[in-house]
Amino acid sequence: FEFPENCSIGLMGGNGAGKSTLMRLLSGAELPDSGKIITNKKLSWPLGLNGAFQGSLTARDNAKFVARVYGYKGQELQEKVKFVEDFAELGKFFDEPMKTYSSGMSARIAFGLSMAFDFDYYLIDEAGAVGDPAFREKSVKLYRERLSKSKVIMVSHDVAEIKEWCDKIIYMKNGQITVYDDVDEGIAAYQGKA
Repeated sequence: FEFPENCSIGLMGGNGAGKSTLMRLLSGAELPDSGKIITNKKLSWPLGLNGAFQGSLTARDNAKFVARVYGYKGQELQEKVKFVEDFAELGKFFDEPMKTYSSGMSARIAFGLSMAFDFDYYLIDEAGAVGDPAFREKSVKLYRERLSKSKVIMVSHDVAEIKEWCDKIIYMKNGQITVYDDVDEGIAAYQGKA
């Protein structure tokens, strides 16, 4: 199977169709049982993923760790950490262990960290609004800015969200993948109307 290039893709299918598994495979979080994933694109981890944080570390230390993994050091590393700190707006809590955070606080760090890096494709598994209305507005603004230079591969059951962000649909059902160049046709297939 070959993914369509240079477009934003909506992954749609019923529960258990394999959408989230495909996202984990694309991000490198899981390895395939057979076959290979070959790409020359920079793919993010699933956007907003906060399960990968080390709870005993502060948000600052978690951000430093991720920046180091992506090869940043010195001033560039500090700039990435500062971006996350400023974006998350957690004040002194940025230097507290993340195990003390509410889920909303962790989500702010996760989203900020995801947006701190430039990727060719941002992977979004069931994008959800994070935080209060002002923070959500800020997040959407930054998201739009990033997607002016990048693309998205998004899992969502929200038709409006898919229509807003995606150019094509990959519909998954019974182990089969169908690519729809027309978003409305892909949504119709997902809704059982095709």
